[in-house]
Amino acid sequence: MMDSKLKHGGSVNNALLALKPGERASGRLGMGTMASGQTIDLPYLVMRGMQDGPCLWLNGAVHGDEINGVLAALDFYRALDPSQMRGRVVVTPVSNPLGFDARRKRVPQDELDLDQSFPGRADGLASERLAWTLFSEIRDVADVLVNFHTMNPYFDSKPYVVYKIGSAQVTDEKTLLAAAATFDPFVVCRMPVDGGSELPGNVAGALDYQGLKAGLLAFMVELGGGSRQEPAYIAQGVRGLFRLAQHIGLLEADGWEPGSVQRVTRRRHVMCSHGGLFRQQAVAGSIVPAGQPIGIVESVWGEELEKIVFDAPVALIGLRTDPVVHSGDRVAFVGTEWSLLHA
Repeated sequence: MMDSKLKHGGSVNNALLALKPGERASGRLGMGTMASGQTIDLPYLVMRGMQDGPCLWLNGAVHGDEINGVLAALDFYRALDPSQMRGRVVVTPVSNPLGFDARRKRVPQDELDLDQSFPGRADGLASERLAWTLFSEIRDVADVLVNFHTMNPYFDSKPYVVYKIGSAQVTDEKTLLAAAATFDPFVVCRMPVDGGSELPGNVAGALDYQGLKAGLLAFMVELGGGSRQEPAYIAQGVRGLFRLAQHIGLLEADGWEPGSVQRVTRRRHVMCSHGGLFRQQAVAGSIVPAGQPIGIVESVWGEELEKIVFDAPVALIGLRTDPVVHSGDRVAFVGTEWSLLHA
């Protein structure tokens, strides 16, 4: 049973130091207050094993509408037996409480993307203060960081992993691939930070990249679609966390070893040219052959306006589920270059 010690304020490091071997506790990291006086807090859970070892930090809901990782992290934490652990586990299930409560991706108070705001500023905007509050704790405590995400709520996606590559990071790519493989992902996407990205904004401000710069083993797990729970993918996330815990020496290894992964080195968003109704013609999490459409856009009168098709095979990472589209709307996220690598 959990030894609950709910605390307001303080630090995760102090909470971990206060734990005796085999204990668990919970608390809150205070960021500030709302106009009404209500506090803005980041909840956390901590656990200490019977022996010294690595610290695994799990972070959820950095985007407030991405929920599957929250549930997977909590399920993993509940299932852990600290008497069998070497090291410590920290879970911050909801790192964007303002977006989470509003059921929105971004922080409503400033409309910034929290996962492009790290390491943050103690005297900045709301997003920057949240980032500072969280990252100040992580960089002093964690050895391994898993930052949970999902796809856009309008999309289907099988679980996959993203890791960043940049000149400022410490952890090498082979180490990242081996850790990513523990989640049995559809693909593992290599995302360069220097020299641009397929995503707009401050990609270098992502929590996992700032973790890499601080010397952590850090990566993203994209666990299905947003704004909904997907039990099979939540369970896959929990299995991956147990394998990762064994891989880093937090738990006793059971003989599992990382196998091969499909590493995507180039990917892009796919937009439609015509507005209308998007009808799926493929399944997310599959390799679509050249010439096979992934979807068709038809008018509200039922006439075909556009067929979304490619001249070469693509790895279909995400596929739109909401059929209502306008010109320029995203309908898919695809990998266009990939190779099979042994992790």
